[in-house]
This record gives sequence, structure tokens and C-alpha cells, in this order.
Amino acid sequence: MKKGRAVKGDKALEDFLTGKSDHTVSLFKAFITEFQKVGRVTVHPAKTMIGIATPRRRIAYVTQLGKNFVHVIFPFKQPYTGNDCFQKIAQVPGDVKQFNHHFRMYDKEDLNSEILSFMELAYRLGTEDK
Repeated sequence: MKKGRAVKGDKALEDFLTGKSDHTVSLFKAFITEFQKVGRVTVHPAKTMIGIATPRRRIAYVTQLGKNFVHVIFPFKQPYTGNDCFQKIAQVPGDVKQFNHHFRMYDKEDLNSEILSFMELAYRLGTEDK
């Protein structure tokens, strides 16, 4: 996994994975591997989350590595309702242009065609000019 440049105070990727179950680490690695099949992405460990970025910008955030799951947020400029892959879609308070789409992965099979299409969308939007 290619790692991004660290900022003072940021954690290393290993800090996030230490003490996590083999299942959770396996889910995280599967998620990153699938994203890397979509396009060139890098992993950016920060203080409280792990960013996933295109060469232009961050397009997803791993916000929680639980006992048996990985929680990921995809920030989009509009809500994409009517799907089964996001457990919650919430507008960021005070920001009319960001809707956080929450995806919780419990099994590798959760990386189905529906979520893969949103990963592709996030990647495509993350390679465009703002």
C-alpha cells in the first residue's frame, strides 16, 4: 500500500492497525486493494482517520476500524439516495455542498457492484478540477 506524506502529529498506518482483529485488517486491506483497482490512490494516515486520495485530493475517509468492520465516509457534493450500500447519508452542517455517505463493511462481499460504482464515482470526481 502506498502511503502519503505524514504531517506532524499524524499517526502511521500501523498505529491504526495495531491491536485490530485479523478480520478487520483483512477488510481494510481488501477495501484498499479494490480502490487501487479503480485507479491510483494513496493512503494518508492522519490524527483520527485514514484518508484515501487520488493524486489531486482525498476522496474517502476510513473513520473507524472496529472489532469486525471498517467504516468509510465518501464525501459527495450531492446525496445519492435509493441505494443499499450506505447506512446513512448526512449533509455536513453549514456546508451546502457536502453530503457524507457512510459505508460500513463487515465482509469482503460487501464490496459489491453497487459500492464499487460509488468508489469509481469518487475516484472520477477526485481527478477532476474543482
